[in-house]
Parts: sequence; C-alpha cells; structure tokens
Amino acid sequence: MSDVLAEESLQEVRKPHYLGLLLTILFGGIVLFFNFSHWELATHAFIICFVSLIIWQLCEPFADAAQWIGDALHMPSSVRGATLDAVASSLPEFFIGIFFVLTAVLHQNSASLQSESGYGATVATCAGSAIYNMILIPAFVALVVSYKRKERPTIDIEDNVIARDGIAFLLCEGVLLIALHYQLLTWWMGIVFIAMYCVYILFLYNDWKKFETIKQIAKQREDHHAESIRQRLQEEGHSFSLTLIEKALNELQRSNEPHVEREKNHSFLFFNMIKIRLNAFSSWGIVGVVTLFIAGTSYILVHSTHILAEQLHVPTFFLAVIVVAAASSVPDTFVSIAAAMRGDDSGAVSNVFGSNIFNICVCLGVPLIINSGINNWEPVSLMQNGKPMEGLFGLQVLLGLLTTITLAMMWHNRQITRTKAIWFCGLYGIFITYAVAGSLGLINV
Repeated sequence: MSDVLAEESLQEVRKPHYLGLLLTILFGGIVLFFNFSHWELATHAFIICFVSLIIWQLCEPFADAAQWIGDALHMPSSVRGATLDAVASSLPEFFIGIFFVLTAVLHQNSASLQSESGYGATVATCAGSAIYNMILIPAFVALVVSYKRKERPTIDIEDNVIARDGIAFLLCEGVLLIALHYQLLTWWMGIVFIAMYCVYILFLYNDWKKFETIKQIAKQREDHHAESIRQRLQEEGHSFSLTLIEKALNELQRSNEPHVEREKNHSFLFFNMIKIRLNAFSSWGIVGVVTLFIAGTSYILVHSTHILAEQLHVPTFFLAVIVVAAASSVPDTFVSIAAAMRGDDSGAVSNVFGSNIFNICVCLGVPLIINSGINNWEPVSLMQNGKPMEGLFGLQVLLGLLTTITLAMMWHNRQITRTKAIWFCGLYGIFITYAVAGSLGLINV
C-alpha cells in the first residue's frame, strides 16, 4: 500500500507538461512560418518566446541534478535553494550578460553604443530579473499554492530566510546602487561583487554545518524531541535555537519518506516525459551538457533582442529590462513553484533571494571584468553622449523602492497570502509601465 501511495505522490509531483510541449511546438512553428515569410520583427519576437520555453526545460534537469548533488552533500533545503537551485535558475542571466558584452564590443564602434547595448543591457537584464524574481515569483507561487495546496494555502517564510538571505540581498543591492550612482565601473568592482558572493557562501556553509551537527545527534538518539536534542547539543558545547533544531529534524524526517527518496533520485527531461536515474556520473553529466545548451540559447536570446531593438527603434536597455529579464527568469518561477508544492516554502523563497544575489554578484561581476579586460582594463562607462544612460536612474530608484516594499510585506506575519500576491502583481505593473513609457520616450529618467 505504501509503495502505491509513494508512486501516486511521485506522479502527482511530476506530471508531463503537455501544455508546455504544445506551446513550444506552436511557437517553433510560428517562428518557422515568419522566417520563411521574411517577417524579421515577428520572427525574433517569437524566437524569444520559444527560447524562453527551451531555457525552462533545460533548467529543470539541471535543477534535478543540482538537488541530487545537494542531497548527496546533505545540504539543508534553504542552503540548497540559495546556492545550487539559484545557480541552476540563474545560468541564463550569467551567459546573457557575457554575450551582451561580447557582441557589443565586437559589433559596435561607438563607445556609448557599446555601453548601452553591452554592459548597460547586462545591468538592465540582471536588475529587471531581480525585480521579477522578488515580486512576481512570490506572487505566482502564492497564487498557485492558494488554489492547489488547500491544507496550507499560504507561503510561510521562516525568520532566518529573511534575516539571512533577505538582508544579504539588500546589502548586495545597496553596493550595486552605489556603484551605478558613479556611472563609471572599474574592473575591481567586479572583484568586489564576486567577493561578496563568496562571503555569502561562507555564511551558508556555517548554516550547513549547524544542520549536519543537529542531524548527527538526532540519528544517534531514538528520542527526536527538539528539547532533548537541544540539551544534548548543549552538553557538547553547541548553542542552537529550538527553531533551527525543529527545522533540521523536519528535514531529516522528510528525507526518509519513500516518495521523496524516489523523486530526488530521478531527473525528468523533455517536459517530464523522459525519466533518468540520477547518480554521481549522470548528475554531473547533466550539469555539464545542460550548461552548454543554456549558453547556446542565451546567445540566441541576445541576438534576437538586438534585432528587435533595431526593428522597433527602442534602446536595447528597455527591452533587456523587461523582455530578456522575464524570458530568463522563467526557470526561477517553476523552480520556486515546484519547491512550494513539495511543502518546501523556505526553499522557494530562498531560491528567489539566492538567485538575485547570484545575479548581482556573479552575473554582473564577471561580465564587468570581461568588458574591462577587453578594453585594456579601462573603466566601463554607463554614460551616453556625456549624459547618464537613459532609463538607468529610474531603474535604480524602482529597484531600491520595490525591493524595500516587497521585503516589508514578506516580513509582515512572515507569510505571503493571495491578497499580498495580488498587490505584488500591481507593483510589477508599475515597473512594466515605467519600462514601456521609457521605451516610447515618454520619460527620460
């Protein structure tokens, strides 16, 4: 009986994505039709839609493999969500940033055009992705959970997720806003961004070791009451909170459930229609192969964005901040929804914060170093014709303001309800309005 329930639970979590497959075939067919009809604008608009779905499907097996690696390393869900899951879903932004820089340097003669379509577009993509991740992903997750998870229809956020990941994101964002204020970025700023991510990883490693200590004590005892575990830890010289101990015990209990064990040992490909058993070889193989394919699709996305910007006569910056950011953030959305539907609310939220921290520190840091290195280590200017890049100041203001409002709403009752989700969608609507108005030349900030 338990095996039947386990199989049903597994199937419930991973049903085939027939709608996703249908949309991919549909968009692929439309791309071919418009391409043969020589409608360049429509062709590249639908290429972006098509590539977004492909990126989603590439990131799913990557996330499965990353989860297997995380479980093999006994990583707690909040740590895995902020590192492996975040990297899995942020790889598109990483390669998009690099290709924006490389294509601009290779194809633009003007320094101002290089800035606008190169590193400026990288900043727009990562900042736009950060706003999408921070606002729209929690909104989508909360809406799905409110209808699908009747026993617990809200996203419950643990204090340590906001205190650790939320504050870390605010600090990284603050450093970014200060750097953008000077509008002249040097290579060593890229080193600073990467160093911040390394410090963040050290904090996560510390949490990871605490979890391991608690689990080791729990495995040695038949009594799994948090208070008795706490007393044992105190005898060994450890001082951990009851909340942390209870969380570690819950994860230990969940990891022993049959359907969880069966799910995490498989990766699902091609819209969940092909199942591959995971082990050390297959997991790292999936990570390597998928990384190459994500790099290829990211280049296609950048190429189509440049052509769309030329066809529509709008700055690449504004297309990057909405279209590219949303297209590259689709994997984050599905990773967080899947985590929440497994009951892992902490993983769903920490993935959002971790992805944003990775975007700011790595996806902006590495392209900045590359851009500066290609230009003989000269600073990267975010000025155009002696003036601040159009749209950059408004993006800075909205990034800081919307992040603060969203974090405050998350902190309230440590929950995301359906009502809050609707408010989040409204906040993102404000951001969309700004981007559209900017692309049409209605605002110049």
